[in-house]
Amino acid sequence: MMELEAHGPDTFVAAGPRYPWGGLFGGQIVAQGLRAAAATVDGDYRVHSLHAYFIRAGDHAQPIRLEVDSLRNGRSFVTRAVVARQSTGAILNMSASFQIDEAATDVQAATPPEVDKPDALPPTAWSPMFDRRYVGADETGRATAWLRMSEGLADDPVLHACALAYLSDDTPTEAVAALHPGAGPSWSEHTFVSFSLDHAIWFHRPLDAATTDPDGWQLHDFRCHGLLSSRGLAVGQIFSGEAHVATVAQEVLLRPRRPAP
Repeated sequence: MMELEAHGPDTFVAAGPRYPWGGLFGGQIVAQGLRAAAATVDGDYRVHSLHAYFIRAGDHAQPIRLEVDSLRNGRSFVTRAVVARQSTGAILNMSASFQIDEAATDVQAATPPEVDKPDALPPTAWSPMFDRRYVGADETGRATAWLRMSEGLADDPVLHACALAYLSDDTPTEAVAALHPGAGPSWSEHTFVSFSLDHAIWFHRPLDAATTDPDGWQLHDFRCHGLLSSRGLAVGQIFSGEAHVATVAQEVLLRPRRPAP
């Protein structure tokens, strides 16, 4: 999924699997967009943030064209803009920023919550692409899950960042649905439909041997900060072992399912 084919200067083509609902998974498009952006950046720079808008639903049967625009090449930071297109038009618009690591103060204030370990929880993945162990959600709008890719990753910091981006699109919707008084535990099957609207990630620490859980698990801990106009904002922290590796914010559209005609 992350093997992009070059199609001219700073342009790549990707593909994606079919998911249970049909179409494409938003985290996949973000991950592929990040992969494309990183392909135009010198390896000394590490991604530190991305901001994306989901514009249209994707079609798994069509190729995805990723167009990268080099907005800035600075000594410490570089910035890229990425547009993902299919035949219907743009499906994703994303900006990504990369920085050369600096020798500076490193203070971690966030700590992972005390929850059951993945081996104590049943598998809940909805795609063979990854493994998921859902810790649960509560009425305060908090949702927590363990996630990891199904296959081990090569020793490539860009690929590890892309994997985190892929997985980060799973739990925010659960937090939004948990806060909604009408959703209920089976909301996705019976009563509501959801769409990711926009997505932001701040990468704090690289996923390397010093910070990565040996079994590849990441703990995603999200809270919904409110609901308005069918939109809910979820903000979460991602941990690998004890390391706080990323912070994610996503706005989710959650609407009652329309009755069948």
